[in-house]
Amino acid sequence: MTTLERWFYAYRRGGLDALRPLPRRDRGHGRYLTPEQRQLLVDLRKEHPSAGVPLILRTLVKDGRLARDAVSESTVRRLYQVLGLDRVPLRDGSGQHTRLRWQAAEPGVLYHADVCHGPALSIGGESRPLRIHALLDDASRYILAIEARHTEREADMLALFVKALRRHPKPDLLYLDNGSTYSGDALRTACARLGIALVHAKPYDAPARGKMERFWRTLREGCLDHLGSVASLHDVEVRLLAFLDRHYHVAPHASLMGRSPGAVFAAMKRPADGLDEAKLREALMVRERRRVRGDTTLSILGVDYELDQGFLAGRLVSVAYSLLDGVPWVEHEGRRLALRLVDPVQNARRKRLPRKPGAAPSDSSTPFDPPGALLDEAVGRSRKHEEDAR
Repeated sequence: MTTLERWFYAYRRGGLDALRPLPRRDRGHGRYLTPEQRQLLVDLRKEHPSAGVPLILRTLVKDGRLARDAVSESTVRRLYQVLGLDRVPLRDGSGQHTRLRWQAAEPGVLYHADVCHGPALSIGGESRPLRIHALLDDASRYILAIEARHTEREADMLALFVKALRRHPKPDLLYLDNGSTYSGDALRTACARLGIALVHAKPYDAPARGKMERFWRTLREGCLDHLGSVASLHDVEVRLLAFLDRHYHVAPHASLMGRSPGAVFAAMKRPADGLDEAKLREALMVRERRRVRGDTTLSILGVDYELDQGFLAGRLVSVAYSLLDGVPWVEHEGRRLALRLVDPVQNARRKRLPRKPGAAPSDSSTPFDPPGALLDEAVGRSRKHEEDAR
């Protein structure tokens, strides 16, 4: 009766809520852990925030610092959650630092570049991937350049970057992710020559690229998810440009206090940077060491070229080309040697040039006839008299 009386008076005081059992006050604290073991678990999580609970417990058991089954994984997770040490705030690997909203001081200072995977296209009965490359200005959210391609290579990114630099002043900083598209030597060298700082976000930290991710979401909802039947990349691009010009660039943006990206970017006051085609060509200049094949050919950017200088066959040469146009040449001993595309059909009718530089034509070469010399010796004939007679 004592229990029933306690329930009765509890119900009169607080209704049904008063009958619900209260959780233990030490819940989540690991009752069977000593204070030293609890502190050890806390210290490990603070010093190694990327380590999961199973890894921590397994390591402590193997080290002999914790008895097997002394505490469950769920108890340790609750302990970390109560103390604010769960992996959600520690996911960026820098402790419990608060993530802040930030942006560049003015338009034109910082550019973002990224790739969005669109729906596959059916072209000529074949399924082809769709990759949307874009450059975004940080302060205005204005899209400086956008292209639809089937690939996401460094060359694709550089082509888009050049398109933006031809239309707008170069930025002080280029902010990218860590993909191979944005980690190549050509991009790093070009940015250094142009005086542009190249910064990569932390790996696996999508919120750090929030502005670009938010644009991709807007593009998907307003364009990519409704492409329908398109026959080419050109059809995709005209739809992308129409979406930007007729909606995105002129629509009020919440992060811009209701102003549109187009209006904010148009108010940019950065002076012209004097970046012309010659400077772009030099910034995108690439020099590599390549070995010439035995048939005097070599491959550059997946295309076969050939030299007229046969004496370079099998030798290492310096190949130079600008990513602006991709036309290569060979630099050898201070000279610039032209390369041309290989034409095997035409080569079948071409006259073979001397392999060595300065060699005389084959019809005036020095006589050398080993079989003939043996025949003369066999029949007792001397060629020396014939040559003197000449």
